[in-house]
Amino acid sequence: MDKRVYRNIDLLFVVFTFLLLAASLFILSTASINVDKADPMHYVKAQAIWIASGIVIAIVLAGIDYQKWRHFRWWIYGLNLALLGAVILFGSSAKGATRWIPITSTITIQPSEFAKIFIILTLGDFLAERQGKLNDFKDFIPPFLFVLIPMLLIFKQPDLGTTLVFAAIFIGMMFVAGANPYKFGGLLLGGACIVAVALWLHFATDLPWWLHWAQGLPLPMQDYQLKRLTIFVNPAADTSGDGYHIIQSIWAIGSGGFWGKGYRMGTQGQLNFLPEHHTDFIFSVVGEEFGFIGTVTLLFIFLIFILRSVSIAMKARGTYGMLIGTGIISMFTFHILVNVGMTSGIMPVTGIPLPLISFGGSAMWSNMAAVGLLLSINLRSQRLMF
Repeated sequence: MDKRVYRNIDLLFVVFTFLLLAASLFILSTASINVDKADPMHYVKAQAIWIASGIVIAIVLAGIDYQKWRHFRWWIYGLNLALLGAVILFGSSAKGATRWIPITSTITIQPSEFAKIFIILTLGDFLAERQGKLNDFKDFIPPFLFVLIPMLLIFKQPDLGTTLVFAAIFIGMMFVAGANPYKFGGLLLGGACIVAVALWLHFATDLPWWLHWAQGLPLPMQDYQLKRLTIFVNPAADTSGDGYHIIQSIWAIGSGGFWGKGYRMGTQGQLNFLPEHHTDFIFSVVGEEFGFIGTVTLLFIFLIFILRSVSIAMKARGTYGMLIGTGIISMFTFHILVNVGMTSGIMPVTGIPLPLISFGGSAMWSNMAAVGLLLSINLRSQRLMF
């Protein structure tokens, strides 16, 4: 690649990406200290490896012209389905879910994390070909089916959180691709109303006699999954079960106050009352040990990171680059909002990690691949300067 294109690099985006990666290691050094008693720094060292290899992935993808991925749409889409199908056939299980493919006795990969990147690359090309032709309900069907197949494979694992991320990616990319905002927005609103009514009918105990039959309607989720989606409304109703996570998280964040209890001075996290505090609930550790100042600082870094991503997407050459950028922004934004809302007790517990912060190899590689694609768009967004 011509070295002159590197003059166009968004340095602010790169700097804030590295700030998030550094924050991940720093926060994990306290969040995971008591998770592995044999090696207190195990998760920090493992995360450092994932970050280092993720940076390599980002550099490689940044060096490849993102337009080239259009030529491999169906190959990438097929690989995506094959990996998700392999999870069902050969995947390993943990905590009631089958989401991982074992590589060695100690290393596994989670294809649903990579599926987000694959669907962004392939759906972007699919929608770019249909720009200006998404004006009616029948026009929404092909892209919906395109996304639905991998979504169902992920939902089967079950992985409700990633399924919802797919929905966020799809919605964001559809609007930017030019879907009729009134018809598509109305369709989304109607679907949300149907889901809300179905959940109410399923859980309501004071239905009139003529609606009792509705409580027996089959739903596509098990009761424990539905409970996880609704328990945040009243976590005290199940303090020893699904509500326990939310209550401990709220206590942790609230007890941090303005300045926090101090590095490694938290009680909910350090004494392991707070579950999954090095992955899904890592934001709660930030709130407990670094307080309001710590959480606001981290959210500010995320804000600049997202704003620079938006700037990159808006300057993309052509529709395809703008759609890739939109898909990535939708993915990151949804992850951040849901994770912070989940740990704060204002959103359902869906198991969505905090991007570039939570521990996890597949998630880190997926996130850094997204960063690399944004940089690829950024480097080719302006004319070469002579």
